[in-house]
Amino acid sequence: MLHNISAYKCRRLAILPLLVLVSTIQFAVSSNRRIIEEHRSNAPSSSPTAINLINHSSNKTFSHNKQSSAETSDMTEEKKEASSSTGRAAKLARPNVLSLQPYRCARDDYSTGILLDANENALGPASLPTNSLDPYDNGMELERYPCPYQLPLKRLLCDHRNAQVGQTADNGGIRPENVFVGVGSDEAIDLLIRIFCTPGHTSGGGDAIMITPPTYGMYKVCANVNDVGIQSVPLTPDFDLQIPEMLQAVTPDTKLIFICSPGNPTAKSVPLSDVRLIASSVNAIVIVDEAYVDFSSVPSATSLVTDFDNVVVLQTLSKAFGMAGIRCGFAIGPADVIQLMNNVKAPYNVNKLTSDAAANALKNTATLDRNIRELLAQRELMAKQLVALDFVERVYPSDANFLLFRVKQKANELYKTIADRGIVSRFRGNELHCNECIRVTIGTAEENGKFLEQLEEVYKELTAQ
Repeated sequence: MLHNISAYKCRRLAILPLLVLVSTIQFAVSSNRRIIEEHRSNAPSSSPTAINLINHSSNKTFSHNKQSSAETSDMTEEKKEASSSTGRAAKLARPNVLSLQPYRCARDDYSTGILLDANENALGPASLPTNSLDPYDNGMELERYPCPYQLPLKRLLCDHRNAQVGQTADNGGIRPENVFVGVGSDEAIDLLIRIFCTPGHTSGGGDAIMITPPTYGMYKVCANVNDVGIQSVPLTPDFDLQIPEMLQAVTPDTKLIFICSPGNPTAKSVPLSDVRLIASSVNAIVIVDEAYVDFSSVPSATSLVTDFDNVVVLQTLSKAFGMAGIRCGFAIGPADVIQLMNNVKAPYNVNKLTSDAAANALKNTATLDRNIRELLAQRELMAKQLVALDFVERVYPSDANFLLFRVKQKANELYKTIADRGIVSRFRGNELHCNECIRVTIGTAEENGKFLEQLEEVYKELTAQ
């Protein structure tokens, strides 16, 4: 009898861990179902109506990834703002893009816990950035994929740009759902062309973009790569938009109008009144490329994004922020346009190293402001020194971190000889209205001085021959 009781107790003790395990599994399944539903409601969809902007933080501790109430509220608001399927984007985008079922990456479902879903290497990275090797610091967990939608970075950008115009996200300013983060602004240029322009130019069909030369060359390159037509309406010799001619040139095939402000190579800003006039007069998306906006006296066109459903602004950290090496840029526009860009982009287009450096820069705008003041002072000084040279015919006004100037003759030879001696500027004489022109970036005081010294010395050598 005692033997039977003892055996019965042993069987109960053996079953007890199984009961605990079953209970744990049931709880986990229940919790995971809830989490999956939360993520599914926030992930990209086949319609341009649901932007996934959830904050995918990286954490190795096991958790059920419960969103904070603030983030849940943000997502509800973002989905509501992006819910219109009757906006300009839905009318202009290619039908196959509108019906696209976006790629669903592993981090759309979970970003914390024991992550065995994305075939990452859980043993860790083979190496780290040089400054993180000794002492070893893998705080960014480089073995894990990055956040697909960069919500913290978008918030920082919104706060920075809204503060510049006295707005907030809740008071007429831009919100995270208005922001796309990409590999420089070049990724955004290519995506916008692919989303809105049907190929077919070489076969006599397809859509077109409009450019205003002289302007940034990548618009034309991306259009050609995507077999899209190019409508050119040149700037005036003083680098102003010819708005009546632009509006007259617009056709039903014109889907995108690129305006570079401040211009490259012109260095001239376009008044916001011009952008307003064009945007209110066309059925196309007006894209204002503001790579150099932080050097300009003309305010950013981001203030127009909440007023127009067809204005998209491109910005970058490559210029004023001095972070060209991390390749980080932004498209700021209507939520439905940004939704389509998120649907079409590669799943993990912005890496963790870039995101971390970009966030640090946007948190430390005091350094940005100090550098801008120094560069503007150097720009003014260098412009005066160029004007004083008798062989310089014109120094164009600048709203950028460079100067465009015209010499009397031999600009190409001048540029090449100075470059061969170790100081590199850029010959722009092959651009419209830029005959015998050189573009020079504003460097440090020492670099600027050496350029001016070589410019004067080499020009004398070339013209004495």
